[in-house]
Amino acid sequence: MPVYAITPDYKGDVKDRVENFHGNQIVYVGWDHHLMFCAAFAYPLPPETLFRALRDEVMPEGFSLHPEWSKIDWSKATWLLDGQPFEPQLDVSLKDQGIGHKSLLRFQTPDLKGYKGAGV
Repeated sequence: MPVYAITPDYKGDVKDRVENFHGNQIVYVGWDHHLMFCAAFAYPLPPETLFRALRDEVMPEGFSLHPEWSKIDWSKATWLLDGQPFEPQLDVSLKDQGIGHKSLLRFQTPDLKGYKGAGV
């Protein structure tokens, strides 16, 4: 939903521009149907980060608190990038896969339904 200023001449300074992140970009990652997390996590990452590093080194910082994290079968996980189906290439950089500043990655784990089935 767009946000409109009260006055037509309003000029704001956008604070979340990529230039303000010292070479990093913000990547949002959400785990669908796992309601222990109310929103996607935001990670400031270099665009050259390999997808494997995001999944195996960065994402566990937040998601491993969930009791189902260790049960994920990554070969069955499905992904969306900015609302479109996406098949990540583990050894390719985020940038080279079209994952840009403020992109939203969502993943689903079909065999896991959330803590005690809460995500069904």
